[in-house]
Amino acid sequence: MHVPDGFIDAPVSAATGILAAAAVAVSLRGARRELGGHGPHTALGAERTAPLAGLVAAFIFAVQMLNFPVAAGTSGHLLGGALAAILVGPYTGVLCVSVVLLMQAVLFADGGLTALGVNITDMAVVTVLVAYGIFRGLVKVLPRGRRAVTAASFVAAAVSVPAAAAAFTGLYALGGTTHVPLGTVFAAMTGVHVLIGIGEAVITALTVGAVLAVRPDLVYGARGLAKPLQLRTSPLAGPATAAGEPEPAEAPRPGEDAAGAAGGAPRPDAARRSTRRVWLAGVAAALICAGGVSYYASTSPDGLEKVAEDQGIDAKAEEHAAKDSPLADYSVKDIANPRISGGLAGVIGVGATLAVGTGVFVVVRRRRGAARDAAGNAAGDAVPPQQHTPESA
Repeated sequence: MHVPDGFIDAPVSAATGILAAAAVAVSLRGARRELGGHGPHTALGAERTAPLAGLVAAFIFAVQMLNFPVAAGTSGHLLGGALAAILVGPYTGVLCVSVVLLMQAVLFADGGLTALGVNITDMAVVTVLVAYGIFRGLVKVLPRGRRAVTAASFVAAAVSVPAAAAAFTGLYALGGTTHVPLGTVFAAMTGVHVLIGIGEAVITALTVGAVLAVRPDLVYGARGLAKPLQLRTSPLAGPATAAGEPEPAEAPRPGEDAAGAAGGAPRPDAARRSTRRVWLAGVAAALICAGGVSYYASTSPDGLEKVAEDQGIDAKAEEHAAKDSPLADYSVKDIANPRISGGLAGVIGVGATLAVGTGVFVVVRRRRGAARDAAGNAAGDAVPPQQHTPESA
């Protein structure tokens, strides 16, 4: 659903650019809280969340290259707003999709540069707001558990795509450069994107379910649903201690320090190693999708392209300013073999998106930590020094 230059006039494009910039600014502030971790081990949560956010952006970029057929002569691809919001939070989710759209527009001439505000507003802001709102509402009423999170992810993703199509129709009503009846545009856009939404829902539910199966603590939308760990004592164990007395600490197991054996916080290096395995698996999946599977993606125009061709919305479409980019159209210039050219472009895109996304989220997280430290120092300075009285002497 990448809107090219020329579909929407300059005033509305500029207005959506301002709206998108404001949404990104708000999301940067909100992402500081989301990337700051949650639960009793805030610092550890931050170590987990920031690298995952960069990975989510790279994964969305890769899966967006996998166009799937939805109707005769029409294809669709992941938008990613629902997936990002559920995995890393709504504010961070807006940033993830925005990074993807920026990389696609600048490097691959996909989505107009003057239409970047339109695309961020439609594909990042609208999809995240709709999807996460529906997701949170469903999670509150469904039985607690992983199945409920997966089911809510499916429904939220399915609805977010036609919602984005309806939002495009609204933007077209305000600033469309061609004269096509709005009823025709709305019916054509929402009709095909309902079908695309099913594909989006399947991809989102499968991905969220896979992460839940191996590391549910990494799913932002599932926080607070996990039951606290309870230690079960054997009937052969000795008599229980008196109420209120602490249990004697067990001897550390091999490879476990005393804090872990006593029930304290897990060691940060152990959690980081575990997170690294998930991160590496995600990067591998993204590289496989973009570097290999993308060759077999549908070559049919996506939903917006098909509607634009059929209804004449593209009559005033403009050439992309980056059409001469060495990676334009997701192929490396001067490489004749389409499989190698497209696969290499996909790998470069995953690497670039991962680097830019991770860099953005690490900076945001560090600013959160710096702000927290500054607040702590200010609070410490505000405490008056203790005065020594004769009684205390």
